[in-house]
Amino acid sequence: MRLRPPNAPAAPTGDTTAAEVTVVPVVPARRRDRWRATARAAAPSSAVAAAFGLMMAASFPPYGVWPLSVVAVAGLALVLEGRTVRQGAWLGFAFAFPFFLWLLVWLRSVIWLAVVGLSAIEALYVVLMAALMVVARKLPWWPLWAACLWVTQELVRDRLPFGGFPWGRLAFANTGSPFTPLAALGGAPLVSFAVALSGTLLAAAGLAAHRAYRARAAGPRGRTRTVRGALPAAGALVLSAAVLLSGLLVPIHTNAVGHLKVAIVQGNVQQPGLHFLGRPMKILDNHVQATLKLAADIKAGKVAKPDIVLWPENSSDLDPFTYPQAYDKITEAVQAVGVPVLVGALVDGPDASHVQNEGIVWDPVTGPGAHYTKQHPVPFGEYVPFRKELTKVIPMLNEIPKDFYPGKSTGVMQIGPARLGDVICFEVAYDGIVRDTVNSGARAIVVQTNNATYGRTGQPDQQLAMSKLRAVEHGRAVVTAATSGISAVVEPDGTIEKRSKEFTQQVISADIPLRDEKTLADRVGAAPEWALAMVGLLSCAAATAIGRMDRTRMAKGQNQQ
Repeated sequence: MRLRPPNAPAAPTGDTTAAEVTVVPVVPARRRDRWRATARAAAPSSAVAAAFGLMMAASFPPYGVWPLSVVAVAGLALVLEGRTVRQGAWLGFAFAFPFFLWLLVWLRSVIWLAVVGLSAIEALYVVLMAALMVVARKLPWWPLWAACLWVTQELVRDRLPFGGFPWGRLAFANTGSPFTPLAALGGAPLVSFAVALSGTLLAAAGLAAHRAYRARAAGPRGRTRTVRGALPAAGALVLSAAVLLSGLLVPIHTNAVGHLKVAIVQGNVQQPGLHFLGRPMKILDNHVQATLKLAADIKAGKVAKPDIVLWPENSSDLDPFTYPQAYDKITEAVQAVGVPVLVGALVDGPDASHVQNEGIVWDPVTGPGAHYTKQHPVPFGEYVPFRKELTKVIPMLNEIPKDFYPGKSTGVMQIGPARLGDVICFEVAYDGIVRDTVNSGARAIVVQTNNATYGRTGQPDQQLAMSKLRAVEHGRAVVTAATSGISAVVEPDGTIEKRSKEFTQQVISADIPLRDEKTLADRVGAAPEWALAMVGLLSCAAATAIGRMDRTRMAKGQNQQ
């Protein structure tokens, strides 16, 4: 049998025998072998990173084991030790993808593809952060720079694309921990920074202790190095604990300059899930009937008369300005209770292709008055970016027939005797929207929400945790009104005074404090977040520049030799 080299010209037609064989290069097979070898080598560290990612998810509600957030940050820092930038990026994905997959599992109520797709997109931000952390670790005090990069990652993820998606911030896992009071100084970003710094310092302590342990094997000289190595380990551990406990030194001011009696009406929905609306007018009827019962209890002396009544987002499932029967039902309930009611409704406009998600102040005498339009509609939930192109590829997006039109102003409105700030549903996750509302004069915060699509999935618990953080951050009572739960009253110190069960019809009555004093977080705004994020990026730039100078000096030294 003759073997023809791969690059040799082919034999003329008719001159090739059946026994003649062409040798095919085996480079693809070798490449596959290299990939397999690389995957086998990376599997143990990838599994460890994934385990720490799942640990991070367990630190968030509905589990809420907040110390795991510190341990998970430390774990990621440990697995990045000694890695290249490319390896760090992969380990960042191995950590982040299972974390977001578990955290956002509530999106399965829409479609499982949304869980996987959004988790993968959110993980990409952590991929970049982990790669940059590998670079920053070349500098002294690397735990500080790594903690700043956590803030950088959250800053970008909270804003891009389409206004960002803030779920999974370290601060939202620490709404009832020693870190929480720090929100009053620098908002959610400062809480995230403190959690990350405590975690990276814990990792530094572990690495220093490991090096000291290994030095024991070197005899008397090794024992000396062991003692010396134990000092950095102890110092890093003490600093980690100090950061953890620093929030306990921050005073939380709860002094009130007035009080407001509120009644929260949770009317419930016909069915949980994506199609919670059921038949038209059903949800509105639920809220009307619950309000009429409240009015009857007030008249009978069973319940004290509130100053205002709060209905949730989508409490009217029909536009009351388009459907007279909805308008009349709302008016009947408001006049029966005899006080202003904040009504949540979808209102057509400002043109034929849009609707507006609004909170409307409905007075028993003058009818509908001041209103707030949701500023931050949810992409792919309340509007479809690139609708014309994407609906051809994803027909399910046609279930959103009209895009929500964003509001242009804050939700500060005079509701009865008080100026309150209305934010709607997911808006509570965005720092700027809530902060602007407080700085515009809100004396307490109302969160109108409808979580019926995600009922009993953990999502309502995650959103309620955000309300707890906002209460401390702004020194304001936060009242959450939900169609199907969880409705709640949160005090300015972050404690939950009252809360409802999910999928029950319930009315919560409470006396909430009104406050005018602003926290330091309100006054400084987003400045701490941007400062910490820039420090993180500058540390990477400095590490890169120093590395290049070192390589240049080494090259010159070798040339001189």
